[in-house]
Amino acid sequence: MRRLSLLFVLSLSLLFGPVSTVFAATPQPGQAAPDFRLQDQNGHWRTPADYRGHWLVMYFYPKDFTPGCTTEVCTFRDDIAKLRQAGAEVIGVSLDDVESHAKFAEKYRVPFPLLADSEHKVSKAYGVLASTVGFHYARRTTFLIDPQGKVAKVYEDVDPEKNSAQVLGDLAALKAGS
Repeated sequence: MRRLSLLFVLSLSLLFGPVSTVFAATPQPGQAAPDFRLQDQNGHWRTPADYRGHWLVMYFYPKDFTPGCTTEVCTFRDDIAKLRQAGAEVIGVSLDDVESHAKFAEKYRVPFPLLADSEHKVSKAYGVLASTVGFHYARRTTFLIDPQGKVAKVYEDVDPEKNSAQVLGDLAALKAGS
């Protein structure tokens, strides 16, 4: 069975190109976080200026309603009071549209913005846009952005259950060091 799966993926890559492609470099700590202007699940436009003066947890995820993404959004939801107490705001970003985000946020009582990057521009600017056999998605990556708008920490290939706790720990350490 494993050999058949491997043969299938290899044949798809021969037909459609590489199995996984990343389109741009990821911003690194110390660099300015890329600009964005996206709508949230309520149709409100959000920009980095909305978060200046606060720490910002900007996490990218592949798809609404998938198991890992649901775990991650619920973990951030459950930790939102601790994150806000630490001076941080949270936003989630995926390639899903506003309508999908509205349903996802309603079902899981999400108390923070979920931004719709349906044109892929922001995911590309943050270096998280990927493609597998022609299917585009945002790689599961989190950026901790400082109150001045610079990237403080990048979390790549995060564990959806542990991401929020990692951010809380690093946020406390970064604040203590400044």
